[in-house]
Amino acid sequence: MSGTEAEGQPTKRELRRGLLAVRSGLTADDARKASAALAEHALELTELAGARTVAAYVSVGSEPGTRVLLDALHARGTRVLLPVLLPDNDLDWAAYEGRGSLVRVRHQGKIELLEPSGARLGPQAVLEADAVLLPGLAVDERGARLGRGGGSYDRVLARLERSGADPALVVLLYDREVVAHIPAEAHDHPVHAVVTPSGVRRFR
Repeated sequence: MSGTEAEGQPTKRELRRGLLAVRSGLTADDARKASAALAEHALELTELAGARTVAAYVSVGSEPGTRVLLDALHARGTRVLLPVLLPDNDLDWAAYEGRGSLVRVRHQGKIELLEPSGARLGPQAVLEADAVLLPGLAVDERGARLGRGGGSYDRVLARLERSGADPALVVLLYDREVVAHIPAEAHDHPVHAVVTPSGVRRFR
């Protein structure tokens, strides 16, 4: 157990297991409604309205849907960067050019992902983003984010910190995934805001 995990509190692994179980019970109709509401609230964010470049991701499986949001950002002229998973779990990036620009990629031992087919821009491309939309499983009242545990976005966030870049960090979740407490570790980076189908919450 991490030294930051309080006695009697669930571990990150236990939290992930429970949250993924709840997501797996969502119906396709639930997911569609959540995706539309999520996009509506996200597009109202001042952090996205003024952004020239947004680093985002393509939702898969039971994740809160991002496809509506990606298309809306692209349509209003925002440059959208999407991740390409590298063999070491780091992320390269390429520009989103609409739904026809996505390809299905199955990485060994991992879920099938939708990735951009355009020119690879390198892991450093994320440093150009004015806002970074992060996947996650939960966020707590301090803005601590719980990811899936693969470490890809820990690398992205560390890269941003080393460079001195300071984009808005926004996590996209379902309403019930805003929780009271997540065990935090030294390398964890709090987010600035969470968007759920019910609205937006910002953290200091």
